[in-house]
Amino acid sequence: MRPVHHSRHLSRSLIAAAALLACAASQAATINIQSRDPAGVGFNDTTPVAPVGGNPGTTLGQQRLNVYRYVADIWERNLQSNVTITVSAGWEALTCSSSSAVLGSAGAWNIWRDFPGSVAGTWYPQALANKLAGENLSAGNPDDGSGYGNVDIKTQFNINLGKPGCLDGSGFYLGLDGNAGSQVNFATTLLHELGHGLGFSVLTVQTSTGNRLNANGSAYVATGGVPSIWERHMFDNTQGRTWLAMTAAQRRASAINPLQLAWIGPNAVAGASILRPIPVLKTSSPASSGNLQMDFNASPFGVVPPAGTLGALTTIATQSGELGPGCSPFDNANAAAVRGKVPIISRGGCTFAIKVKNAQDAGAVGVVLANNIPGALLPGGTDGSITIPSFGVSQADGEALKAAVAAAKGYGTRGQPGQVTAVLGSDPTRIAGADRLGRPLLYTPNPLVSGSSVSHWDVTASPNLLMEPNINADLTNILVPPKDLTLPLLKDMGW
Repeated sequence: MRPVHHSRHLSRSLIAAAALLACAASQAATINIQSRDPAGVGFNDTTPVAPVGGNPGTTLGQQRLNVYRYVADIWERNLQSNVTITVSAGWEALTCSSSSAVLGSAGAWNIWRDFPGSVAGTWYPQALANKLAGENLSAGNPDDGSGYGNVDIKTQFNINLGKPGCLDGSGFYLGLDGNAGSQVNFATTLLHELGHGLGFSVLTVQTSTGNRLNANGSAYVATGGVPSIWERHMFDNTQGRTWLAMTAAQRRASAINPLQLAWIGPNAVAGASILRPIPVLKTSSPASSGNLQMDFNASPFGVVPPAGTLGALTTIATQSGELGPGCSPFDNANAAAVRGKVPIISRGGCTFAIKVKNAQDAGAVGVVLANNIPGALLPGGTDGSITIPSFGVSQADGEALKAAVAAAKGYGTRGQPGQVTAVLGSDPTRIAGADRLGRPLLYTPNPLVSGSSVSHWDVTASPNLLMEPNINADLTNILVPPKDLTLPLLKDMGW
């Protein structure tokens, strides 16, 4: 568990605290980056590289540090605090395979409660706590031996990304111009992760149980725990209450209540007007059971699906030796089935981009990617060679589409089986990524995704937002409307 502290300065007067707050409000933030990499590793890697995308570094380590500084500068321009924000940064071997990888992570390393300027009985991440208190609350505390025991934010990124066995060939793009292509845009990824460290996180609730951290920070408890500042802004539409008013069991249920947990902070709610009507897929079938309507999420690669007729839907058969549906080049039978049509391909076994590229190579004009677990699907990945549209639907909707294709065949002729035609449009009565009152939704898939659930915007948001659980290719480095809702949420917390 991360070190947890509470303030020892409870006797400070509110007048003094108010004066410090006034000072903080007028001063842009300063972010200090502290490397914990050993010689020759991470920021200290002297491997020669050519400058790329506006990054002038000539060694791998210098380019990495340049991206950190670039992203820190963005956050400095958007935040106000008279206390330096300290980030401990390191490059480490993180979990990965050839088809998936943990890119990195970040979080508040110290948290505080009951300091001057705080809401009583409420946990805060240290960077925000320092801003509100007007001082570095961990100053003078002995280090825990790690060398970063008193920092505000701890970050770590995958040093093996792109190497064999770790998302092969898709390493971090270290340019500053956003032209990442098939690589992972490190600047956007870091911008996202520092957002978590600054407070974009449920922080002190164990989402698998709903238990809160207790008052001395030693354990998660079902009753008597202390809420975080994040909890007062989460409203479950099914239960009709915020997390502040819930039991542990109710919080646990809310964390896996898809599309029902809204953020009600006034800044983010006002900014949510940037969200667009929900895109929908409608089908036309000779079988009445095949006339369907469902939500979808466009893939970040290929062309954005335009409104209008997409094409005739089809299915593919399992191929011998494939890692998952659509993961191998299509055999003759599958190629014939998808030529000029839109195959429905289930998630699993390989990346979404591989599935879509194989379908494109076989002559498909689009792809429906169906989830293999309950909940919405927002496909991730990059591939500049993909030129057809693709999008994700839920597991239930994917199965319904496959059933519709099968049911329609009996309505045709021997030479031309009946078909299901897909048409793309939108539902103007609903907003993508918001509840019926226009309040932005948090990510609450069922089953729970540890480390992601509740601490991100929902994947249904359109346009895509920086603090969704996936890094999408269309993101910018702008943190405010009309591009994004990250800063409005942080302002709701006190930033």
